[in-house]
Amino acid sequence: MTPEDVGLLACPSCRDSLAWEGRTRGMRLDEGRLGCAGCGAAWPVAAGLPRLFSEREVRGTDRFMRVIYDGLPALHDPLVTLLTPLLQGDTEARLRGHYMRRLALGALEPRPVGPPLRVLEVGIGAGANLPLIARDVPPGLDVEVWGVDLSVGMLGRCRRRLHQEGHRGVRLVMADAHALPFPDHSFDRVFEIGGINGYRAPERALAEMARVARPGTPLVVVDEQLDGRERALRHRLAFRLLTFYTRDAHCPRELLPPTAVDVLEEQLSRYYFCLTFRMPPARAVH
Repeated sequence: MTPEDVGLLACPSCRDSLAWEGRTRGMRLDEGRLGCAGCGAAWPVAAGLPRLFSEREVRGTDRFMRVIYDGLPALHDPLVTLLTPLLQGDTEARLRGHYMRRLALGALEPRPVGPPLRVLEVGIGAGANLPLIARDVPPGLDVEVWGVDLSVGMLGRCRRRLHQEGHRGVRLVMADAHALPFPDHSFDRVFEIGGINGYRAPERALAEMARVARPGTPLVVVDEQLDGRERALRHRLAFRLLTFYTRDAHCPRELLPPTAVDVLEEQLSRYYFCLTFRMPPARAVH
């Protein structure tokens, strides 16, 4: 992330602008802090990674799941690849392909004026979706990819992927999905895969994703939900083990902002839903 990228960030406490104070390396943030012009908060930047969250707000299932992800960052993606066909009865590629189609990256078009096109993945983890984003963005189209996550272990794996696979235009931020550190209407696509059921307040995280998305853009959320047609005891028991962190793993359609439109709920597989929606333009007040 460069000092120029700081212009897209906002204080997670008051949403005012941030200013960089610190050392850069190769025109990138290295060590320092991001100071808020509004509330005066100072958010640290360590090893080039902004930490835009309040530790006291990380509690309940958020804290529990972060411990798990920090403990097995190198195993997460291989386990997903191994277990998906065994548990879901489908391939990982096919499941990922479905929600990527809902994201409709191929419909992005150059903007004549204004900021560059931007895609946000909330809970980016080790970056397994980055190759799919690169594949689906129209050739030659300049798109910034932003990723946020609360797990420093997973973000470390993601940074390694960026280096090994050569993904460009990716900015990573350590942040809380309940208080995204961006201004309103900052992103042309927003998505979150495999985390919403574990959030301490999923309705707040959904509201934050809706807030930072441009009006009319697709928002896509995927996580665990048992297919209502599933009757086999072994599959129901496996689902219970998979969702050990909650007793209410389901599509949170009822928690969407009340003004959400074009809401589409789909059962992707035996254990996963895909929820797609958009936010309409704000109505003028007369």
